[in-house]
Amino acid sequence: MPLWTFGAAYLAGSFPTAYIVGKANGVDLRTVGSGNLGATNVFRTLGWKWGLLVYLVDGLKGLLPTLLLPGAVGAAGGWPWGVAVGVLTILGHVKPVFLMGKGGGKGVATASGVFFALAPVAGAFAVLAFALVVSLTRYVSLASLVGAAVLPVAILVQAGAVTPLMLVSLAISAFVFWTHRENIGRLLRGEERRIGRGSSTPSEGSRS
Repeated sequence: MPLWTFGAAYLAGSFPTAYIVGKANGVDLRTVGSGNLGATNVFRTLGWKWGLLVYLVDGLKGLLPTLLLPGAVGAAGGWPWGVAVGVLTILGHVKPVFLMGKGGGKGVATASGVFFALAPVAGAFAVLAFALVVSLTRYVSLASLVGAAVLPVAILVQAGAVTPLMLVSLAISAFVFWTHRENIGRLLRGEERRIGRGSSTPSEGSRS
């Protein structure tokens, strides 16, 4: 694949959806709530409609480049190119160039879009698990972790064997757990905030 396609994937992932939505509502999300530019902070700060919009757009940032870029340039070799593109969109979301590599999200929505392109059935199971946990607990961070854990298992069950794509999904799931390491600590201490509760300043809790 031409190098420009990898740059395009990173730039697509870098599109600062939450930042733009916040500014459109007169808010710099880096200074309110958890301080994170992800859908969770938008849900908590601006409400479910804006949060859902950010989640969907961030998902499309992963889905569309992964689905379209390899085919658009006639890349041979199949899914590995899709994986490379998808990983770069996730990196762009977490470390967006438009914000000087700072203030990105945690990669959950973008990763879900990537795997809807690479493994639609497994991706759907992961999103369903996410939605179920959110509806039952109102912990978005816990739902993100459960969805990340379900993804490689779903790919393994569907394939019936350990495949390279399953191993990639396992690595990305581990990355999601790493970006949520502070949330995990708060969950274990019973300090994690649920959606629908009042927001806090960044000093009251690290980014989530």
